[in-house]
Amino acid sequence: MNDIHTRPDIEKLITRFYEKVQADALLAPSFSHVDWNEHLPVMHSFWASMMLGEQTYHGAPFAKHASLPIGHDHFTQWLTLFHETVDELFEGDKATEIKDRARNIAQIFQHKMNLLNNTL
Repeated sequence: MNDIHTRPDIEKLITRFYEKVQADALLAPSFSHVDWNEHLPVMHSFWASMMLGEQTYHGAPFAKHASLPIGHDHFTQWLTLFHETVDELFEGDKATEIKDRARNIAQIFQHKMNLLNNTL
């Protein structure tokens, strides 16, 4: 099994991951409003920028998630599916790094959402 090295690697990972999200009983309802033809290229760019140093993503990801009705269980399931997908497709330093980054993103988003919900 190979590590993550190229944009096609990122695209393969993220596309497969979001296929799982769309089929997941807990997560799918939170993503029912998503236009996947539009969203997937954005997610490919986000992760390629983060992992490969591309400068193709420009946005504010938290703002788009802040109003979603999601909680701890959603973040846990999202992270479980993400790690599972990485482990199915890749191994190596970059595979470990992308899982670490996903965990950090989930923790930061969850913390910020908790702060928003506690101050409203």
